[in-house]
Amino acid sequence: MGVYDWLENIAQPGADPAQNLVEVRFKGIHKGFYQNANKIDFITGDTVATEGDRGFDVGLVTMSGELAKLQAKKKKTDLTALPKILRVATNEDIKKLENSRSRELSTLSRSREIIKEIRLRMKMSDVEYQADGTRATFYYTADDRVDFRELIKTLAQEFKIRVEMKQIGLRQEAGVVGGVGSCGRELCCSAWLTDFQTINTSSARLQNLSINPLKITGLCGKLKCCLNYELETYLDALKDIPNVQQIETELGIAKLQKTDIFKKQLFFSYEDDSNWVMLSAAQVIELQKLNKQGIKPPSLTTAEEDKKIKDQQKTEKQLDFVDVVGQSNLHKRNDNRNKKPNPNRSQNRPQNQNQPQKRENFNKNDKKKP
Repeated sequence: MGVYDWLENIAQPGADPAQNLVEVRFKGIHKGFYQNANKIDFITGDTVATEGDRGFDVGLVTMSGELAKLQAKKKKTDLTALPKILRVATNEDIKKLENSRSRELSTLSRSREIIKEIRLRMKMSDVEYQADGTRATFYYTADDRVDFRELIKTLAQEFKIRVEMKQIGLRQEAGVVGGVGSCGRELCCSAWLTDFQTINTSSARLQNLSINPLKITGLCGKLKCCLNYELETYLDALKDIPNVQQIETELGIAKLQKTDIFKKQLFFSYEDDSNWVMLSAAQVIELQKLNKQGIKPPSLTTAEEDKKIKDQQKTEKQLDFVDVVGQSNLHKRNDNRNKKPNPNRSQNRPQNQNQPQKRENFNKNDKKKP
């Protein structure tokens, strides 16, 4: 949620220092824009006290200067009546913030019990206290419109605070609660992502991803936001790949099985054949032109290409058990060529004399048996 500002210490030409805009981050994804009217000297990452609802709040400075103005313009924020930054947070301000944050977990559990008692069809996601402890914001999700006037009265009497109810979506709920995604990193919506775009299953199909709900849905139950990150790159690569599902040849109809978008390769196979034939995008375009003219090519590839494929398969099979390094001959030496034959040693060794005797005895014993 933080952005490094390279132009933080550089004054922009024509900029009014009295109208210095600052972005401050609070708990979770809650951010706000404030005006540094008192010309307080601070840097990005400092803890500051800001004006709140009948009190003050404490947050971290995430952006200032021209970047903050561009961000406010992007979010269409009204810059005419902005709250002010009071001071750099003191130790007392931080202690009050810690005391208020310690009450949030108990308040959340008790508010969920009250919702069950009143029987409201809503889900309480999180509670955020103001630093001075006089006000709390309750984040909830609901499918339909909810009448929570009775709930506000009960919460105000229970906790002696001013209550603000804020409805959020499922994606925003995941950002507020936080978690770890299937990639092993922190959720994008809780780390840096603030603008949520619509995501369709077509973005997964264009990237040749399997339409498996367990793999393409996030913790929020919606499609993953990261499906749109590389979508433009795939769309640019798909411009050079023809739109084809099958090709008619004299051997039969070859159907498309797989497409490698970045290598620009398409794999086809016949109905009765399990082997896939790889074709380039240019070859597929030529075969498409022949089919449009009513011409059926003899096969997907020419005879020369078939020979190359078969020769390549033969060489791969031969190289499976070849000793390329020759490690088996490193420690072997053929010294028999330099040795002279020994005349006293006969080449044919006599057989062991005890061996036939044992066999005779064994056979005699076998004859004694009935």
